[in-house]
Amino acid sequence: MTTAVIVDAVRTPSGKGKPGGQLSGVHPAALLSHVLSALVARTDIDPGVVDDVIGGCVGQAGEQALNIARSAVLGAGYPEHVPATTVDRQCGSSQQAAHFAAQGVIARAYDVAIACGVESMSRVPMGTSPMGRDAAGPLVAARYPEGLVNQGISAELLAARWKLDRETLDEYSARSHARAASTAAAGGFDAEIVAVEVDGVARGVDETVRPSTTAEGLAGLKASFRDPELGARFPEIDWRITPGNSSPLTDGASAVLIMSEERAAALGLRPRARFHTFAVTGSDPMLMLDGVIPATRRALDRSGLSIGDIDAYEVNEAFAPVPLLWQREFGADPERLNPRGGAIALGHPLGASGTRLLTTLLNHLEATGGRYGLQTMCEGAGMSNATIIERL
Repeated sequence: MTTAVIVDAVRTPSGKGKPGGQLSGVHPAALLSHVLSALVARTDIDPGVVDDVIGGCVGQAGEQALNIARSAVLGAGYPEHVPATTVDRQCGSSQQAAHFAAQGVIARAYDVAIACGVESMSRVPMGTSPMGRDAAGPLVAARYPEGLVNQGISAELLAARWKLDRETLDEYSARSHARAASTAAAGGFDAEIVAVEVDGVARGVDETVRPSTTAEGLAGLKASFRDPELGARFPEIDWRITPGNSSPLTDGASAVLIMSEERAAALGLRPRARFHTFAVTGSDPMLMLDGVIPATRRALDRSGLSIGDIDAYEVNEAFAPVPLLWQREFGADPERLNPRGGAIALGHPLGASGTRLLTTLLNHLEATGGRYGLQTMCEGAGMSNATIIERL
């Protein structure tokens, strides 16, 4: 069977996803073009050998509409014959793009592919794409007559049902910032971040990391999703989710160069890791965020590995309850969980997060000599991807 390998992986720094954020002045297609250009420059490949570019983006409206991956390919100066497509599996969009790209290589449909993702939450605010319309339709409403809830309420429900108190959530969140700040100070992100020039200034540092964050400081923040009507519907909720224990709105892009082991050898490129196992699953759209559990279980079952065999786990920190309940379910080592900080600190540019996690995971395995890495993330409407890679 053909082996799909990772040759390189890059990301932009994070930018606050609001006007005035460090990347808010960059068109999202140009942001994605930047990481596509960086892959070519770093590996010295001819972009004409790329069989397909698969990009993730959630807010496919406005400046992110009309197949932004194709716009980015053209903007990066790739030959016109290089195609591209944009996929939406919500927060897991670019992780799914990596699955599709690697699976295409394994199936011998591709020799070389790029998985990537972008989200400019400052320029295309979250929730823009439905245009104020009911995107789910009457049949979904009939199946769930009490009504589905947003992800913030899902996070509240999980925190309550898993008995994760506010102090635990805030302590975890402060740790995320501390780990990210420590990694940045030691130069741990230097190999993965490609600086973006904005108004003549190179932006190469994650803007969302707050080194001074403490659990005590986070304890003073007010709950984000308090709603008396939903409080009556779900009396177990006591409003623990705040801006401090949630991922911030973020701008960013990331990209991963994937090819067959044979093509890498022919091009004189050193593979850095191989794709070991893929899994994707659906889950209860009400709880929504706990899909990381069945997705991880499916990936481990398929891989023949145990959680103890995995050297690092990247569990997307959409909200602090997600990695904490995942850790509890699998009895996972907290030192291996998001060891360089997660989305609470590094940001969650929705469509870019999947390949961002993959980029950070790969660099951590290389820095520590780890062999296996697992990443998983919760996704809107109750879904989750899980991926296991093996460092080479």
